[in-house]
Amino acid sequence: MKFIHVAVAVLSLLSVGQSAPVSSCESLIQPLEINGREQLLGTWTHIAEATNVPLSKFLTDLLLESSRVKVTAANESDTMNLFLSQKSLGRCFSFTYKATLEQNTLTSAHPLPLSAALLSTGCSDCNVFYTNFTIGGRTFNSVQLTSRRDKVAAAELEEFTKQVECLNLPAPAIMDPEKGFCSDEVTDLTQFLTDMGSDVQRLLDGIINSLGRIQTLGEAGSKSQDDV
Repeated sequence: MKFIHVAVAVLSLLSVGQSAPVSSCESLIQPLEINGREQLLGTWTHIAEATNVPLSKFLTDLLLESSRVKVTAANESDTMNLFLSQKSLGRCFSFTYKATLEQNTLTSAHPLPLSAALLSTGCSDCNVFYTNFTIGGRTFNSVQLTSRRDKVAAAELEEFTKQVECLNLPAPAIMDPEKGFCSDEVTDLTQFLTDMGSDVQRLLDGIINSLGRIQTLGEAGSKSQDDV
């Protein structure tokens, strides 16, 4: 079960953006400028996420109840400390990692190499980041919506869903704020990830391979039923 929590956790990255309402795909997926790390600091609630990792939406809907990230300035220039807390099956887990802002891109090397760009959003206190990350030599993509609020308006969520479609990603998993959030009493996975080192990549790669086979079998079974 720990590995699943880690797999869900490493896909969550802070993002923030503000702009006029947008509707066309060209505008919705246009990367924006990030004017320094200060605009990224604070506490953000994870609202929704879409990714092309096999069966990710199914696992997120099944396991992940809520997620928040607290971002503070690190000692190094343009670097931030991210404290991610997640509620899963009634229990709370967390881990801390660092991200660096350079040329409008957020990057992090641990526990997985990833980079993220800020996208447009008509939500005044929301973040939308498009993230590329590598597991076992394969690159995956995700797009996350976070907000300073625990819940966004239906129109704001609809706009994010449109962004997901424009990026050709599967339908997003949407968090339920009614399930509550973690307090300070959490199980910290930071040391666990640190001790594992490069084994994290291999373990997550094994998980994704297994999920990919399950998804393929499910799609094949569904197609067979349709052909009957």
